[in-house]
Order: sequence, then C-alpha cells, then structure tokens
Amino acid sequence: MNPIPDQGPTLDPPHFRRALDRAIYLLDRDMAPTRKIRAFVKGRTILSELAAEQGDDAVEALVRAGRLTALDGIGPSIESVVAGAYGAGSTDYLDDLEARTVIEIGPGAGIRAALKGDCHSHSTWSDGGAELRTMADGARALGHDYLVATDHSARLTVAHGLSPERLAHQLDEIAALNEELAPFRILTGMEVDILDDGTLDLPDEWLARLDIVIASVHHRIHQDADAMTKRLVRAVAHPHVDILGHCTNRKILGNTRLPSRFDPDYVFAACARFNTAVEINCRPERQDPPEDLLELALQWDCRISIDSDAHAPGQLEWVNYGCDKAARAGVETDRIINTRSADDLLELVAA
Repeated sequence: MNPIPDQGPTLDPPHFRRALDRAIYLLDRDMAPTRKIRAFVKGRTILSELAAEQGDDAVEALVRAGRLTALDGIGPSIESVVAGAYGAGSTDYLDDLEARTVIEIGPGAGIRAALKGDCHSHSTWSDGGAELRTMADGARALGHDYLVATDHSARLTVAHGLSPERLAHQLDEIAALNEELAPFRILTGMEVDILDDGTLDLPDEWLARLDIVIASVHHRIHQDADAMTKRLVRAVAHPHVDILGHCTNRKILGNTRLPSRFDPDYVFAACARFNTAVEINCRPERQDPPEDLLELALQWDCRISIDSDAHAPGQLEWVNYGCDKAARAGVETDRIINTRSADDLLELVAA
C-alpha cells in the first residue's frame, strides 16, 4: 500500500479550490508555520466568496489578467498556485511542495502496511484545523479503515476542549458521518486531560460511552517525579483509559521542552497490568517516548499504539515516523493495537 495519497484526477472546477486544498495539505504535512497555512486558508476563503458571488469565471479572469494579487489577502505564493491550476503560470510552487514534503518510509514499511487506523486525531471541534469529515477523507486516502476522533477535554481551554454537552453533539455528528462513509468508520473518543491527582477530566458515565480514551498530561508537566508517577499510574489504571498519550510531554523541535520526570518502571508496569497501550506519538516535535523509554515499555510487555496526533489531514501521514521508530525498536506488529480491525480493536479494549 502506498502511504502517500496521489493528487487524484485532473483538477475539476473550481480549479483554484482543488489547487489550494492540495497546497494546504502539503504545508500541513511539512509542519509549515501556522501563519503560512492560515494565509493560504484565508486566500481560499477569499476566492471561494468571490466565486460564490460572481461565478468561477471571475477568479479565472483575474488570473489571466494578472490581477489576482490586487485582492486583499492574496499574495504571490497563492497567486502562483492558482495561476498554475488554470494553466496560466508555472506549477513550480506546488510541484516543489509535493517533492519536498514527501515523508519517506524506511524500516517501518511492513508496520505501516499493517496499520488499519489511527487512534489519535483532532478536528475543529477542539484545536484541529479541519472538520471531522475532512479528517476522515484524509484517513481514507491513506488506506485506513478507521480514524478515532480524540478531541481535547474541557480542561484544555486553550484548545477549546469539549464539555460533555459539546461531546454529545460531536457523537451525533459521528453517527451521521458513519452512515455516509461506511464501511469506513470514525470511532468515538477523546484525549482526556490527566488532572493533578491522576483523575480524569470527564465523568465516568461519559468515558464509558466512548470507543477509545487517550489520557494525557497537558498542564503542570514538570511537577516532581514522585507526584507525576502517582498521577500517571492512577490514570492508566482507570478502567476506561485505553492509551497513555505522549508520556514524557517533551518537545524536541521549535519551542523545545524538557520531558516530565517520573518513574517509568512503575508507569509502564501499570500500563502492562491494566492493558493500557503506550502511545508512540508521531508528531515531529514530540517523537514521544524517547527510544530508551520505548525499549523499557517493551520490556514490560506493554501494548503500543502508533498515532499521528494529527490536527490536519496532511499530518495523518506522520504515522510513517512512528512506524520507522517502532521498527528500529523491534516492536512486533501484533503488539500494536491499531494493526487490528475496528471491531477487533474495540473487543481488545473492552476486555
């Protein structure tokens, strides 16, 4: 299976929309600066509004007259992509993005081919950049059979986390989408904050309604090691927690951040005891856990989940990084929970 989706058929009208969608996808795949991605999203909105008011031909007319940048919010890069889509200019900008942002798969090719789904993704319900339907379409293009929707819980206000009331509305949307997208499935879930004392940021009755629950620390990540150890152990021992997310909370790119301190033997022993998978978080700035802790988790016979933690469709391809990491660590395929079908995964976590 080719983990990189092709560009699909020749662009159909409106040409600008397809071209800009692809550019945004590739910029997300490359973890481009947020301001750059937002500029392209804004440009797409501007041109979509113009087309809605005056017709698709109005955009093409501006392109061919060389006047696209006269529109406030349309810069040279966007102009280049749109002009290329209409055959009125070079496609070098988009071609370069295609070539430069490819995420090659190395030793993890076998694991990548075995993955059936992605257990960690975000949408516009919290801090993601795309709607659930768009995220699902991206997962399908990669050959996945399912995608777990794991938007943040309410405690993470900076990420517009979901209250139980908003979660209820999201569950309704997922049910409707699953009728439309079958046999592909969006599994219900949440990335639930682990509170200071190890309890979870969602009542048990709501956790019980979800297919997959990821528990992660997002605040007070540098509390003392003993307190963090107890906090993590209590969380992974919770009967509704299925995956421990980005366990060290480190960041190794951009605004770097030191990892949390805890006793990994206690934490991974608890994960093994309570059948809570340890996540290989594939985000380039996280790559969590570090290699030594991944090796220790394997020594404790922990299950593993290889997750993109994608906040946009292009980021779903980041699972390649995690598959290579798992292969280098010698992770066996049958230990990875998202190599199972959706039904087998749900049966596994239910047990």
